[in-house]
Amino acid sequence: MSRRFSLLGFSGLALLSIAASAQAAPSGSTMPIPNWLMEHVGVDDGQIALPVLQRARSLYFSKVAEGKVRNGCYFAMDATRPNDPGDQSSGRFYVICEGDMSFSVISSGHGGGRNLQGVANFSNGRECAKNFGNALDSNLTAGGAYLTSEIKTSFKGYYRTSADRQAAFIRSFVQFDGIGETANARQRAIGGHAAALVSGICMQKKPDSPYANSQGYTPLGKLVTYAGGRSDGCTSWSPSDAPKVLSMVDGNPTTLYIYPDSSDIKAVAQAVAAGQSPVTNGSYWNASCLKAIGSPKFWPKEKLEPIIAQYKADHPPQPSRPVPMCDSTTN
Repeated sequence: MSRRFSLLGFSGLALLSIAASAQAAPSGSTMPIPNWLMEHVGVDDGQIALPVLQRARSLYFSKVAEGKVRNGCYFAMDATRPNDPGDQSSGRFYVICEGDMSFSVISSGHGGGRNLQGVANFSNGRECAKNFGNALDSNLTAGGAYLTSEIKTSFKGYYRTSADRQAAFIRSFVQFDGIGETANARQRAIGGHAAALVSGICMQKKPDSPYANSQGYTPLGKLVTYAGGRSDGCTSWSPSDAPKVLSMVDGNPTTLYIYPDSSDIKAVAQAVAAGQSPVTNGSYWNASCLKAIGSPKFWPKEKLEPIIAQYKADHPPQPSRPVPMCDSTTN
């Protein structure tokens, strides 16, 4: 059975032992998967597919051996699975702490992509992702290797908790640093955060607020959670899970492997085009999502960024309008 993840991870001795074993292992190899963890391997709800786990472990142990990671836990995400936050056992973001033998799965959103009307449609539905890519302004998930980095916390606005009470919504964001095809993650502002925002904003007079602007106004809106929706390419967790994940990497970076990368997508697309199951060429994709999307597609930045740039040039944004003032019924 999956366990809720521990915030403690390895003890110091366990981590030193793992690091020593990782350094002693031959280049490119991964230590054997322990039996307790193999019990969680599979394609059913609450399980992790073997290729996803193997990639995540290989990345983690390589960074431990390089001395870049000392965290006792590492992360993996299977973006080929459906997004179903209503069923915790159906999650696709994995928190694995091998020192204390803990394995946990939580929900996570995927990049929504965009539909550039009449030019290119690389948008994704809520449940399954068809399109992936690493282009700027594409709002797509890019699979591959990442390291967690600094956490930034910012005020997003006030929202009502009752008829006469308000609360400030403060959201934290952990920056991801990518490797290889994901190397532009910082340029794309890709990271992880709670799937929540303040929408329908108006400006209220609140001069005593530490978040007030120079005129004494602050934004006020409605708190919206979208754990069952899509993101701008970032990894989004439910508001209840996000603080736990963020606390694990605050000042203590670790690795995240997001499956699939471009080579996986191309292999599966080739199998589908040939009328074959992906398993015939050794590939993996969640069966229910593959049935839903037909065939996946990877949009490389070299191809997609010029298309997005031309679309922007042909469709300049409308002049921005000032945020409206809150009326008496809102205040």
